[in-house]
This record gives sequence, structure tokens and C-alpha cells, in this order.
Amino acid sequence: MKPEQLVERLKQELPNPSFTWQHDKKTDRMRLNHTGLNKGMEISLPEILAKYEMKKDLAIQEVVYTISQTFEAMEQETKGLTKSTSHIYPVIRSTSFPLKSNEGHAFVVTDHTAETRIYYALDLGNTYRLLDEQMMSQLNITDSEMKEAARFQVRKLSTDMKEDHVAGNIFYFVNANDGYDASRILNEQFLKDMQTKITGDMTLSVPHQDVLIIGDIRNEAGYDVLAQLTMHFFTVGKVPITSLSFIYEDGELEPIFIMAKNRVQKENNDK
Repeated sequence: MKPEQLVERLKQELPNPSFTWQHDKKTDRMRLNHTGLNKGMEISLPEILAKYEMKKDLAIQEVVYTISQTFEAMEQETKGLTKSTSHIYPVIRSTSFPLKSNEGHAFVVTDHTAETRIYYALDLGNTYRLLDEQMMSQLNITDSEMKEAARFQVRKLSTDMKEDHVAGNIFYFVNANDGYDASRILNEQFLKDMQTKITGDMTLSVPHQDVLIIGDIRNEAGYDVLAQLTMHFFTVGKVPITSLSFIYEDGELEPIFIMAKNRVQKENNDK
């Protein structure tokens, strides 16, 4: 599929008379504007085409859903929808994620690791809207109130997991598909509880928005499996974050390439 064909396909899937389409062929980016809202969004066509090669029509369905939900959130915001702090959650993004909205408003963020950054979202039901400074003033809440509310809300999210055993190692997957799976990495009590049941190295991975992988790594082969797992999830995720995993110890996160294999080698030598 060529970029022009992709644009035409999206127009067919999103036949909203309020939409205007602008395809910049030099940058291969498409600007989609909603004339009723006087707002819009930009889409990178090569990224969608790359996913189309792997996932075919599913990739189209995903981007159509994302566009629809984004404009629905904008419509709700324009109608003056107000939410209490109980609808604010933290979300994890890559440090390469934009720091400003398409309208040029700075998002509210907190540093996390060298690979990840914390953003904050107003939950709107089927979707959410990342909070920027303008929205903060509309909601009439302070920065500290918002961040405290988000820390409280993430502790209320379910922590149901699936478990998989590979080569003597155990991997736990949090995949509730509620938009906040990666956010569970900020639930400190949950991580501490998991640490008590892990006998090897505890690793944490957030390859994309909709999964948190917790590893009980008991041998060197476990790190090879983990690397393959995270890279796979990173490439198929709708909102990729990082293919890099972290060692979790004493409430701190350390990049896996700094500590992991050295530690396993040291433990083997001690034995």
C-alpha cells in the first residue's frame, strides 16, 4: 500500500463531513482537521504503513479507532465536560514523546527514567485526554493536587496477571487493556508485594502502553528471553514506549544493560 492509497482508505473509514484532510507528500504526514471543533491532529503515514505490513487491516482499524476516540474526547472537552480528580491517571510514555499538544500547549509531565516520562490523563470513558497546562486551568486544580490524585488512582487499578514459565524463569503479564497497563509500574505497593514472591532478579518492562511485564529472572537465559519478549511487544504496540527493561531493587529502577548480566555472573561465581 502506498501513502496516497492509505489516505484514501482512511477517508473511506472516516466519512465525517467535518473532517478536512491535508497530505504533505514531502514529509509523508497527514493533517486531519475537524472544522466544527477548529482542532486537528497529525498522523505519520510511514508508521501506519509499517504496521500494515505486519497486521494488515487490523492496523487500519487501530488507527481509525484512535482518531475517532481522540476527536470524541475533543468534542466532550468542548462541551465543557468536567471531571473530578478521581478521573485522573498517570500514563507512561517514551522520552521521545512530544512535550506539547498539537495546539502548542505544554503537557504536564514528571521525570521517571532516562527512557520514560510520566504524563497525566483525564479519563473520558472509552478514551482519555493527556492533560496540558490549559486544561489544568479549566479543571481548576493545582499541579500537586493533580499528581497526588493520579498516584492514588493508579493504586486502585486491578493487578490481575497471567503467568508464563520459560527456561526456568517466570514472567508475569499485566494486560487489562484499560489504557493504563504500563501505569502499574508506578504502583509502589504492588511492586513491593511482587518483590516478596520473586526469588531471582526482579525486572520490569513497559514495551508499550498496554502491557507491564514483570520478570523473575533466575538464570542468564532469562535475560535473552526477556529481550526477545520486550522487542516483540515494542514492535506491535499501538503506543510503543521502550524495548529496554529495568532491574527493580529497593524501590529503584536501573537499566538492565548496566546491572543484569553482571549480577547473574557474580552470583554464579559465588556459587
